[in-house]
Amino acid sequence: MMDRITGGGLVPLTARGGVAALGNFDGFHLGHQAVVGRALALARQRGVPALVASFDPHPARLFKPDLPPFALTGVAQRLDLFAGFGVDTAVMIPFGRELAALSAGEFVEQWLVRRLGVSGVITGGDFTFGKGRSGDVGELAALGAVHGFTAEVVAPVCDADGVISSSRVRALLRAADPAGAAALLTRPYTIFGRVEHGAKLGRTLGFPTANLRLEDYQRPAYGVYAVMAALPDGSRVKGVANLGIRPMIDPPVELLETWLLDWSGDLYGQIIGVELIAYLRPELKLDGLAALTAQVMADGEAARAVLADFALA
Repeated sequence: MMDRITGGGLVPLTARGGVAALGNFDGFHLGHQAVVGRALALARQRGVPALVASFDPHPARLFKPDLPPFALTGVAQRLDLFAGFGVDTAVMIPFGRELAALSAGEFVEQWLVRRLGVSGVITGGDFTFGKGRSGDVGELAALGAVHGFTAEVVAPVCDADGVISSSRVRALLRAADPAGAAALLTRPYTIFGRVEHGAKLGRTLGFPTANLRLEDYQRPAYGVYAVMAALPDGSRVKGVANLGIRPMIDPPVELLETWLLDWSGDLYGQIIGVELIAYLRPELKLDGLAALTAQVMADGEAARAVLADFALA
């Protein structure tokens, strides 16, 4: 069971002396997995704990608060991914004005040495830290030599289209290519949220939907998707979802509305995950409720065809 340390909580003594992967790791794509994988391998080789040290909120949220939503994972979601990868302890370092004001040396002393007691640190080559992003991987290695920990840099992971990055994942999602994004993430792009009450139009028309707010998630292309839904009981259900502002409804409200195919039950107030599998079509403003019903039923059949080979386990 992975220890999850958030909000500046105390790091357990059992985590001290470990090797830490250090970075933001939003998305936890193939490049991030290479960094954490190296930390895991080195920790196992040394017989010490494997850690991930990340930041919450993302530093960009402090320095550029007006940025549009860009998150590829929520914090709880990211912690689950770290746990599934085999990490022993994950520490979400609170990123605020106080942390941002620390020099590179102060950050290393306060967090890596005093709080975490690391024996090794693994980063990507573009990692920076300290006030004004003054510290780089070279300075991290120099500070490690002073404080008694090793520092390694993992080379970027590339495919035929170049370096795998969160920016590329976001671009693929905006371009209505969830399969391309999934190839870089090694899993479908998944939006988690608490199911809330909507206009209940779908229920009236025979296709009740589970409605989620998108919060700080990166907005994929608006439209209709074939999806898989991860339910609170651990099951996965096939579905079709409309992501966007619902042009048939006044006033427009941005939602992810998922019709769970061949499933019925009450999910209000519960947290579910919606995996975007395939883009079916853009949002449409149709001529009346009869046309809407016919189109949604057609979308459901299209989703069934796309998802025919997906396992529900």
